[in-house]
Amino acid sequence: MIIPPKLKQGDEIRIIAPARSLSLLSEDLVKLAKENFEKQGFKITFSKNCKEKDMYNSSSVKSRVEDLHEAFSDKNVKAVFTVIGGFNSNQILKYLDYDLIKNNPKILCGYSDITALANAITAKTGLVTYSGLHFSTWGMKKEFEHNLEYFKKCLVEESEFEVKPSKTWSDDPWYKDQENRNIIKNEGFIILNKGESEGRIFGGNLCTFNLLQGTEFMPDISNSILFLEDDDFAGADFDVEFDRNLQSLIHQPNFEKVKGIVIGRFQEGSKMNLEKLKYIIETKEELKNLPIIANADFGHTNPLITFPIGGSAKLKVDDKVELIILEH
Repeated sequence: MIIPPKLKQGDEIRIIAPARSLSLLSEDLVKLAKENFEKQGFKITFSKNCKEKDMYNSSSVKSRVEDLHEAFSDKNVKAVFTVIGGFNSNQILKYLDYDLIKNNPKILCGYSDITALANAITAKTGLVTYSGLHFSTWGMKKEFEHNLEYFKKCLVEESEFEVKPSKTWSDDPWYKDQENRNIIKNEGFIILNKGESEGRIFGGNLCTFNLLQGTEFMPDISNSILFLEDDDFAGADFDVEFDRNLQSLIHQPNFEKVKGIVIGRFQEGSKMNLEKLKYIIETKEELKNLPIIANADFGHTNPLITFPIGGSAKLKVDDKVELIILEH
C-alpha cells in the first residue's frame, strides 16, 4: 500500500465536488468551513468546476474528472477534500487516470457517496484513501471536537491510535440551526460477536460500496476488517435494506477471508434497534466466527472519525472493545 504524506502547517488543501456541488452550501457555511480549516494552519483552494450545478445538483463527468486530475497534478496541493456526498461519484470511475493518481500520492478524504471513489482509487492504485470529514462538515460550530481529534490522529500524526467512543452524538440538521442542537449521550460500542483479528480496512457507506461489486473497482476484501454504515434513506424499510445489502456483500468473492466488521452508528430515522441488528447478524452463518461491533463513530451522524481505506486495524472484542488503527 502507498500511504500519502501527512498534513503539515501551511499545506494547501484542494476542495473538489465529485458528487454534489459546492453551490448547495450557503455562503456563511462555506466561509466558516474555510476559516476552521485555516485555524488549523491549512490553506484552502477550490477546484475550478466545484460550483457547477445540473438538474441533479452535480456537474458534468468531464468537469468532475478534470478537477480531480488537476488536484492530483498540482504539486502544491497536499490533500483533496470533497465538498459533500451525493449519489453519483461512481459515474467518473472509468474516466480517471489512475497512473496519474498513483504517481502523485496525496490524501483524499470524504464519506457517504465518496465511498465509491475512495475504494476504487485504493483498489486500482494501492493508494490509501480516507473516510472522514467533508469540507462541509468543517462548517459545524459546536460538537466538532471529536471530529477534529480523529482528523489529526489519522491525517496529521504518524503513530497508530485507538478509536474510543465519543461522549455524545447527534443526528440533527445542524447546518440549519447551529445554536439549538439535540445532543445525545453515547452509550459506546455495541458488542455483537467476540473475537480478535487484524486486517486491512475497506468499506464505508454500505449501499455505495456495493455499487462496485462485479467491477474492476471493487477491492479484494481478503484479510480485511470491513467498516460499514448506511444512512436512513430507505426510511421504514431500513432494516430489510441493510440486511440485503449486507447479504450482497457476503456473496462477494473472498468474503470467507474477511477478519471482522465494524458497523457505524445508525441514524434515528432508520428505526434500527438492537433486536433487529442482532437478528440480522445472528441469522447469517458466514458471520458467526467474526468479531463484530456496532455504534462506532462514523456514518451519517456526528461525530465522525477519520479512518484509512487500505490502511490496517486491529480489533479485539471481549467484555470490552479495543479498536486500533495501525497503518494510516
